[in-house]
Amino acid sequence: MSPNLASLSAQSVIDALQGVSDPETGKDFVSTRRIRGLTVEGGTVRFEVEPGYPARSQRESIQNLLADAVRALPGVERVEIKVGDKIEARAVKNGVKLLPGVKNVIAVASGKGGVGKSTTAVNLALALAAEGARVGMLDADIYGPSLPQMLGIAAQRPVSADGKTMEPVEAHGMQVMSVGLLVDDDSPMVWRGPMAVRALTQLLTETNWRDLDYLVVDLPPGTGDIQLTLSQSAPLTGAVIVTTPQDIALLDARKGLKMFEKVNVPILGVVENMGLHICAGCGREEHIFGAGGGQRICDDYGVTFLGALPLDIRIREEADSGAPTVASSPESRVAEIYRSIARKTAVALTAIPRDMSHKFPNIVVKNG
Repeated sequence: MSPNLASLSAQSVIDALQGVSDPETGKDFVSTRRIRGLTVEGGTVRFEVEPGYPARSQRESIQNLLADAVRALPGVERVEIKVGDKIEARAVKNGVKLLPGVKNVIAVASGKGGVGKSTTAVNLALALAAEGARVGMLDADIYGPSLPQMLGIAAQRPVSADGKTMEPVEAHGMQVMSVGLLVDDDSPMVWRGPMAVRALTQLLTETNWRDLDYLVVDLPPGTGDIQLTLSQSAPLTGAVIVTTPQDIALLDARKGLKMFEKVNVPILGVVENMGLHICAGCGREEHIFGAGGGQRICDDYGVTFLGALPLDIRIREEADSGAPTVASSPESRVAEIYRSIARKTAVALTAIPRDMSHKFPNIVVKNG
């Protein structure tokens, strides 16, 4: 055995990997326990890395970062690295049970309407799926459901095998449920608050979600009955706030953020929509609704700024056509921004402690 091979050990590999940080989290893979199954056989090093968030587009760069660190060790002849895709369930507040078949529930909210929340929610969900996660979407806007139109499934209807629960509709590789799939397009939902809340609860709990890493819930705008009930009783893992840079929108976004804080739902971050318009004729860039508002609200409340999206007519056109940007133009710059926002959202979830409720024993009390 050569001296170089004699000095190559699992510990020397671990020491080398400690100097490699995940570009998304800024933390090294060793201290965060992301390295699994490390073996050293002769000059061959093998191991698996679990980023903890969906990272299909980053897989090659992660492999290269880790491989370069290992190859710098004397005696290394071959490096084999597998990037895993396991997503873990994160803890929710005490007294609330996880949904069957769902690991994490992400609420997408806004303080007011007209800020592009639903379009952002749909593309966020599609981006998480594009990065390798199993994703579902729930349209929580009972009075104005938009997901069927935006996902091109308005003509479909959910089926029920047992007459008690419903199967989600498939769209662009996602599982989807919306009250808009149960009624005609021109049928208004003339319901009082309690009826709307009951309908939403049924959609959430009586849909047979199947092995989802993330369920993205598109909340109606505002901080009314539906938002409050869902925040208090549903197993929300975290919330994403969508706003525009406009001062009036930011005022309402702050209210939405404070609502989630009061009910102990972690804020995963803020998305600034319609931040920049580029003139199609002259190429001039204009901040029509102001600039930097999303970053300011993040600075004020100590939350993550997930990203800024431009005011682009193609985003609207593609959503109206039933094929949102991430699905119809996956190589576009806007789709790239959505994927970055999705990864940051998933990374923010990893900061929440893992759900350990499944490890608690069931206690049965018997007489005699």
